[in-house]
Amino acid sequence: MVGRPLHAARAFSQLVSAMRTLASLDALATHAEGAASIFPPPRSNEAARLARFARDALIDEARLTPKPALVDARGSGAHVDLDLATMLRSAHALEPTFEALARASRGALPGTALRTDLARIGRSGEAAMMRATQGSNAHRGAIWIVGLLVAGATISHTPAPGDSGYAHAARICETAAQIARYDDLLAQPLSSNGERVRERYHVGGARREAQDGFPHALRVGLPALYAARAHGSGEAHARVNTLLAIMASLDDTCVLHRAGLAGRAAAQQGAQRVLDAGGIATQAGRAAFDALERALLELNASPGGAADLLAATLFIDTLIQHRIGGRTVSWNN
Repeated sequence: MVGRPLHAARAFSQLVSAMRTLASLDALATHAEGAASIFPPPRSNEAARLARFARDALIDEARLTPKPALVDARGSGAHVDLDLATMLRSAHALEPTFEALARASRGALPGTALRTDLARIGRSGEAAMMRATQGSNAHRGAIWIVGLLVAGATISHTPAPGDSGYAHAARICETAAQIARYDDLLAQPLSSNGERVRERYHVGGARREAQDGFPHALRVGLPALYAARAHGSGEAHARVNTLLAIMASLDDTCVLHRAGLAGRAAAQQGAQRVLDAGGIATQAGRAAFDALERALLELNASPGGAADLLAATLFIDTLIQHRIGGRTVSWNN
């Protein structure tokens, strides 16, 4: 729990007063940072279940085949230090980290203390990932993106009355975004590839994606996934088309780092051509996909940021389909 424990009667009285005077959870977080959450803590096994959902999202993304210039069942794509077995080891190694993130978020509200605690856990998870992969960066971006969503799902674990699946997903994303907007008090100055790309090309990267509420998962990925399913696409094809929809609009810092503006143009325009041709399942779409992959491989460009956001999309989809909190919430936007 964030903040100093209060006597039960006093805490209840303050909470009732706050709920009467504040119009929204956002206002409550602003004016009463450190107070007890207005939601009861999730069941004791929820942290483990959220961790399994997060792990499975990473596994499903890694195994999805074909993906353009990414690690999949066919090979290593544009990577020389990664393969599918390494990606799977990384996903399994991160399950305890996701569980720790969920446990740290129980009963908490977004704030500096929670942000700092989650960052500390994330750094430990990154070290565990590096040990599992013998030093390869398999899921650094996913620790940030999916890890924040695990925290958001823990805090906003119960659907509000009448919530559609999309509305609940949006609330989870906004809660995670609130956490991301606070500073990590223990952060050290970094000069990472992502930071250099953000400064050079004036793009937001994973940090801005989180602070903005994960728009490429919530407003691009999920609608694309459900539209593909509604049109009768098999699950693998639906997920590939979802990845392509994310790629078509994302300023992917992984692509920019490896191939600059030429790589971004190749990724965005090539992905859109596949979708315009009817998607991966059509003959024309597959031809466009193959052309996209050749272009990315020639540039040594891998859309790793889009892959992380596909994993985030799959994680949110799992929450919608198996909503924890007493009832299943179906997609009904």
